[in-house]
Order: sequence, then C-alpha cells, then structure tokens
Amino acid sequence: MTSMSRARVARRIAAGAAYGGGGIGLAGAATVGLLVAQAQLARRRVGNGAAPHVPNADGLYGAAYTVPGEPALRLTMLGDSTAAGQGVHRAGQTPGALLASGVAAIAERPVGLSTVAVPGACSDDLDRQVTLALADPSRVPDICVIMVGANDVTHRMPPTRSVRHLASAVRRLRTAGAEVVVGTCPDLGSVEPVRRPLRWLARRASRQLAAAQTIGVVEQGGRTVSLGDLLGPEFAANPRELFGPDSYHPSAEGYATAAMAVLPTVCAALGLWPAEEERPDAARREGFLPVARAAAEAASEAGTEVTAALPAGPRGPWALLKRRRRRRVPEPEPAPSVQPS
Repeated sequence: MTSMSRARVARRIAAGAAYGGGGIGLAGAATVGLLVAQAQLARRRVGNGAAPHVPNADGLYGAAYTVPGEPALRLTMLGDSTAAGQGVHRAGQTPGALLASGVAAIAERPVGLSTVAVPGACSDDLDRQVTLALADPSRVPDICVIMVGANDVTHRMPPTRSVRHLASAVRRLRTAGAEVVVGTCPDLGSVEPVRRPLRWLARRASRQLAAAQTIGVVEQGGRTVSLGDLLGPEFAANPRELFGPDSYHPSAEGYATAAMAVLPTVCAALGLWPAEEERPDAARREGFLPVARAAAEAASEAGTEVTAALPAGPRGPWALLKRRRRRRVPEPEPAPSVQPS
C-alpha cells in the first residue's frame, strides 16, 4: 500500500472514530479471518498472555539529582505488555525504567515512575488505566507514555473503535495537564513465529492502525512515535538476541532499542530538548505536512515523530514530522530507590 493510500485509509478510520462510525475494517473479512486464525496459532506457539511475568519497576530514578523543595518529575506508563515490560526479568530492563532513567539523566532531576499498563490490554482498557493514572489530582503525571495497538489487531477490534478509545485517553490526560507520547501499533509482521500470508496481512493491518492512531493522538494534543518495524532488521538478523524467551515480546536489548527511539520525543514534550533541535531539518527529511500524510509516512518509517503544528490548512490540520536522533539510554539503577513522590 502506498503512503497516499495509507493516508486516505487513516483519514477514514480517524473520521469514523471521531464521528462514531465503526464499520471500517483493516482488510476484507476473509483476510481478517485468516489473520486472526493464524495469530491465535502464533500466540499459542509463543505462549503470549500465559502467566505473564512483569517486573515491578515503579519507584524513583535519578535520586542523586534530588534537590530539597524540588519535586520529582512523574512518568506514567499505560497500554499493553510492551509498555509494562513483559518478557524481561529485571525491573531495570523495562521500558518504563529505561525512560525514567533517561529523562532523569537529561533533566538532572529525579523521575518517579508509575505503571498502570497491563499485559494483554487492548485500547478499550485505556479508560480504566487513565482513571488510575489520574486518581490523585495532586499528583497528575508530567508525562504519560502509551504503547498500545497490537492486541487490537489480533483481537479484531474495529480500528475506528480502537482509535476512539486512544483519542479519548489522550484527551483526558491532556485536559488534566499531562504531556502524552504514544508509541503507535508495532509491526506484527516482524514477530518471529508469524508466517506468510499472515506476515504480510499483519504488517498491512498494523501500519493502517498506526497511521490512524497518529491522527487521533495529534488531534488531541499528543505526540506519536512510530514503533513500526523498528526492531524488524534486528529481529531478522539476530532474533535470539532481540526477542524475549517467548519469541514474541522484546528482550532487554529490544526494549532498549525502543526506548532509545521514544526518549527524544518524551524529552521534547517536557521541554528538555535544545531549541535548535526543535526546528525541522530538511537534510533529515523533516517538515510540515498534512496530518494524514505525516501519519502515513511515520507508519512506514519506525522512530518517526509526529506532533501537531498548524490547526488548519488547504487539506486540513498540519503536523510536524521529525526523525530525531536516537539517544542511548543510560543503564538504570538495579532497582527503584524509593516509591515515587
């Protein structure tokens, strides 16, 4: 599917989500049926969702930066197993811990991490998760990172419904005062046990949903980072290293790669990036595009950020597409020092 075709499909899905439609599918009924049937076989093969092990990474990172009277930044992780860190064995290997450590090092300020993400969650669980994240009005997160979408595809959730739940979650968090970064639906075609024709169908469905998610998120004031096939080449070259023991969830190296892609956008949302790096760089093919086109391009290139730019233009709202340089995430402390304050 071309970028322009993907942009049209993403616009239709996002419009359906905004106006209550629900009949737009990711593919024809026959192909979706095949996708689901083979996905279920793949999940059984890798044991996805069976007795998930998720280390508890919640706590305070960067305690050495503590200054009396200056509160810690608050980071909350929402979404599915990817946000929770299923597949690794140490708290410091989870994406939340990696991001909290990275932000603390760049901001030179402690970061309190809270995780409400749940393995196996679809986008319709985000409402419950947001309620937990905002339970204490005096401790609204400074930044929320959402990673969700893979289970929506494999569980046949209509994409309009999926995007509607995600957009609602972003709207609630933004209204409460939190910055929001969403890692969009990953490329399920890169999962090692997935075979043809499921691999092609999974890639198509994942990218369509990722593009539509981007439109919904940007319209609510959030930022997105395309996870896409971020780990695809690494998976193909060295699947034993970058897949976890279940061959489905990322390993510690895989989560570190994803965190390196998301960290710059999290820091930009918090105002921690130098002003000169916020300007689009033509040499890196960055610039302003209609939001649907930016979403489609991002879905095709992992690690690409999309954020709102102009509220309207000849073809609707515009967005800024950036290909930020990845920053290596510092090694987290062996365990959280204290509970977040």
